[in-house]
This record gives sequence, C-alpha cells and structure tokens, in this order.
Amino acid sequence: MISPAPHTGSHLRTYKAIFQHPVSHNLAWRAVRALLGKLGHIAEEPNGDQKVTRNGQILVLHPPRTKDVAETDELMALCHFLERSETTPPETNGKEAHWLLVIDHHEVRLFRSEMDGVLPQQILPHEPEDYSRHAHNSKEFLRDRGKPDPNSFFEPVTRALQATGQILIFGSGTGTSSEMDQFIAWLKLHHPELARRIIGSLVVDEHHLTKDQLLAKAREFYVNARRP
Repeated sequence: MISPAPHTGSHLRTYKAIFQHPVSHNLAWRAVRALLGKLGHIAEEPNGDQKVTRNGQILVLHPPRTKDVAETDELMALCHFLERSETTPPETNGKEAHWLLVIDHHEVRLFRSEMDGVLPQQILPHEPEDYSRHAHNSKEFLRDRGKPDPNSFFEPVTRALQATGQILIFGSGTGTSSEMDQFIAWLKLHHPELARRIIGSLVVDEHHLTKDQLLAKAREFYVNARRP
C-alpha cells in the first residue's frame, strides 16, 4: 500500500486498518476523519456530508449512524480514494521532473528532488504478512525471510512513478542484500519502460542521513549529470 509521509501513531494505525484484509469492522469514524483531515481538505456540506479533497480527487462521505465505519462499501471507497489521490499531478514537464527513490527492505520514500520543502511519499508492502511470505513466482530473487514479496512491494512503487521524469535511486547494501539492486532487476524484467528512466543508483547510508541531506545529494547528482 502507499502512504504519504509523515504517518505516525494513530494516523498510521488508521491508514493500515483501512487497507486491512479481512476488513476491519471497528474502525472509528473520528479516527478516519482525523486522518483524511491530515491528508487533504474536508468541507462539510449543508446536508451534513463530508467532502474530502486531495490532489484534485474528491470523496463525499456520509457520516455513519454509529461511531464506527463498518460497511464494506464505505471501506472500499476509502481505499480507492486514498490510492487514486496518492500522487500529485506533475507541475512541470517530464524533462524537468527529477525523482529520488530511497529504498530499503521495509519501505520506499519517493521525493521530487528539485522541489524545496517537499515531503516524501512512503510506500510499504501491500499487506503486513508480505514481510514473512516468500515470492513463489519470483524465484530469480534470492531474498531472506522477513523481506516482502517483490510483486506486492514493488508494484505500488511503479504506480507512484508513472509520472514522467528521470529517476535516481538511493539504497544500502550490495548484491542480494540490496533492495535497490533487487528493485532495478525486477523493474527491467517487468517494467522496462520505467527502467529506462533510471539515470543512476547510489549506495548511501540512508539511515544516518536527513531528508535534506538526501535531497542535497540527489540535486548534486543531477547537476553533475547535466554537465558535458
């Protein structure tokens, strides 16, 4: 699943509960409204409905009669709204957009590196159990126990990268211990058109670098790449 950073505490628990399978039947309405208010803009309609706007997408919610959001249709509508409103339409043409993808075994952070003050999207495996499930149809990837299924982890990344532009990837580790190398190999196999947009990949100590330091390294890379 795809979740924009920062997600912490109760908001993260609510986000995961929305995508939970089987569906959760005790999801508090006030927790859902608080999450949507953080991610987008909520306006109350004259009839009491809640109009949520996020990245150009709109969802109209009918407040439940009880304190919980329990209907499957309502939960599916929330899931679809969060997914389709995840990526902001690109503000510049594809040649100007510079993407930074920071990846490890547990998450992916996606930045627009040329934009100051940008917050990353955070991409997690679609289901929590993917962390302990091996990929039966991806035997070419040698993966340790505890890493998510490549298809469930990497497919949401490709959806987030559909906007045009060059892609720079930061990761840690080398060889089969590098999620960056695994992702690039998987991308060449399953989405070669996206793989061709990768301008470079670097091994960095991402856990000891701040967001600003990561973006600074990315901008330096793009500047050097433009030089003859």
